[in-house]
Amino acid sequence: MRVLVVGSGAREHSIVLALAQDPEVTALACAPGNAGTTAVAEQRGVAVADPEAVAALALDWKADLVVVGPEVPLVAGVADAVRAAGVVCFGPGAEAARIEGSKSFAKDVMASAGVRTATAEIVDNPARLDAALGRFEPPYVVKDDGLAAGKGVVVSSDLDFARAHAMTLLDGGHPVLLESFLDGPEVSLFCLVDGATVVPLLPAQDFKRVGDDDSGPNTGGMGAYAPLPWAPPTLADDLVTDVVAPVAAELAKRGTPFSGLLYAGLALTSKGPAVVEFNCRFGDPETQVVLALLRTPLARLLHATATGKLADEPAPQWSDGAAVTVVVAAEGYPGTPRLGDVITGAEADGVLHAGTRRRDDGAVVSSGGRVLSVVGTGTDLEGARDDAYRRLEGVHLAGSHHRTDIAARAIRGEIAVPSVG
Repeated sequence: MRVLVVGSGAREHSIVLALAQDPEVTALACAPGNAGTTAVAEQRGVAVADPEAVAALALDWKADLVVVGPEVPLVAGVADAVRAAGVVCFGPGAEAARIEGSKSFAKDVMASAGVRTATAEIVDNPARLDAALGRFEPPYVVKDDGLAAGKGVVVSSDLDFARAHAMTLLDGGHPVLLESFLDGPEVSLFCLVDGATVVPLLPAQDFKRVGDDDSGPNTGGMGAYAPLPWAPPTLADDLVTDVVAPVAAELAKRGTPFSGLLYAGLALTSKGPAVVEFNCRFGDPETQVVLALLRTPLARLLHATATGKLADEPAPQWSDGAAVTVVVAAEGYPGTPRLGDVITGAEADGVLHAGTRRRDDGAVVSSGGRVLSVVGTGTDLEGARDDAYRRLEGVHLAGSHHRTDIAARAIRGEIAVPSVG
């Protein structure tokens, strides 16, 4: 099987590495890729948000399967164009991808499916903002209604700060979603979905805030771990039954069945699980830990999903133990990052590339905000965390920063699912 992966982040590097270990994969390409994917896949240049360009590349490269990593090309309709060209594609069409591309659309789908989520209100006019904010209690949750790479969210008890963020979004022409705050630990659940069939992968937890102890602004994710030692063993199956399967059924009922990876971000609240967000693709950095533990050949799972044959596949098999990933970010991230700095240690085992490129002289330099994901594994979560931070010691990027507390609270036993009352 010839597999073309579309994207350039650590998520795509992780996918490419997993596919490279699959004996069914005879050729592998990544477009546009990064300095890390060059070691395991052909690199092809492409404008990832241009549906016709990606479809043309798939035909030119004679791909048997295209795997679209990021949300932007999915929302733009890349999967539709690839399938229209006669090539099998893993990823939802543009209509189904609205589950991530429009938070208001996602809220409407969840309401119709009877899935619990935060109370929300859309504001598209600055004149309505103050009255709308007055209908919510702190902490205030203010989101960009569209795609914002994880950085369009503010959660703050400071009304003035929340209002200023909302005004910034509105002034930029972006509708604002106000939400009630959801308490309880958060869970990221990836599910393979081919319309009717829903197969969960390992639940994970990621870290959105830039600083230790969940301080500072939101980012695209600064680390993750899997599995969740504090979660009940039936958590994934219960969430599929109560959340993911009803949403998948509602999308199919609307004539836009979902095919690909449906990612549910949830809070396990004192009133039961509630959806924080849905994404239409593998999440980053959770993919880095989930795929590090996957034993089932990845290409088979993705191809079965893309061809509507997921129900014929046995349940995915997982390695014992745990995985932890720590994101190395460039100076300035999540604001304007400093680019072009040389990275040393970036080609060591367990180091996945995101915002990197290779200069003409062969040096690997930073080219984005989140630069690397360093992945550690172990027989338990503590061992995996130790392994990740040990590997991180060998990486150097001037001015970079990372969180030092990834998975620490879980190891200390400080996370628990609240009793539902």
